Amino acid sequence: MLTFRRCCYFPFLALLPAALFPMAQMNAEDAAKPAVAGADKFEAREFTGSNGKVLKYRLLKPIDFEAKPKGDDQQKYPLVLFLHGAGERGDDNVRQLIHGGGNFADEALRKRYPTFVVAPQCPEEKKWVEVPWDAQEHAMPAEPSESLALVFELLESLQKEFPVDESRLYGVGLSMGGYGTWDILQRKPELLAAAAPICGGGDPAYADGFKATPVWAFHGSEDFAVAPRRSRDMIAALKAVGGRPIYTEYEGVGHNSWTPTFDNRQTWDWLFAQRKSE
Repeated sequence: MLTFRRCCYFPFLALLPAALFPMAQMNAEDAAKPAVAGADKFEAREFTGSNGKVLKYRLLKPIDFEAKPKGDDQQKYPLVLFLHGAGERGDDNVRQLIHGGGNFADEALRKRYPTFVVAPQCPEEKKWVEVPWDAQEHAMPAEPSESLALVFELLESLQKEFPVDESRLYGVGLSMGGYGTWDILQRKPELLAAAAPICGGGDPAYADGFKATPVWAFHGSEDFAVAPRRSRDMIAALKAVGGRPIYTEYEGVGHNSWTPTFDNRQTWDWLFAQRKSE
């Protein structure tokens, strides 16, 4: 009886529509991708740089955005560059949204601040800045990392493709991405209208070059992955040359200083209020 049921059961299943068994159609690659809040709002894209290397990224367009032929009367939107941390590296083009993706995709925030958000994914074994994260200090490398160089090219490409307000380009990054955000400020001080580096670090020697750029840095006082002094030193260097940065250090918080930062609406109110002067 058991043999008969097994022999008849599987041919019967084969006659049923495949749509009734979606799990059977899921390939290994899809199964390996994490479920990330808000990821479905971001378009999956790839960018090929001048060196032939490919950078995968996600793009969130302004809510209710409709592509139109470019013209003088076309509405322009701010753009936020979001740099993820070391744990989100890879090539699945979704993991980079684990932290922050849900915040950017939140409908209330999107309606309050219609914006483009670009979230590139750094490949495994690469860094936004090729320096040790656990060091107490570092000197800025002579050249940007391969991944960050691709980000610079990507930003230029997106500004040509979409109606981006060049006076409202913002940089936000956490951990490894915090290092990347400081590095962008140092290398291209004219690029960003404001930046929010979270639990990262930079080279204080370059503070004078971007002292006029609004910066709000964040760190946890009990961060043992990236020493809090990395943010403290950058803030002190900016103040020493006449800058007016803001610094928030969360007492008793470890490495995850991005969650309270992203969940605080004042973070976004401050960021989107900044604009480069003519």
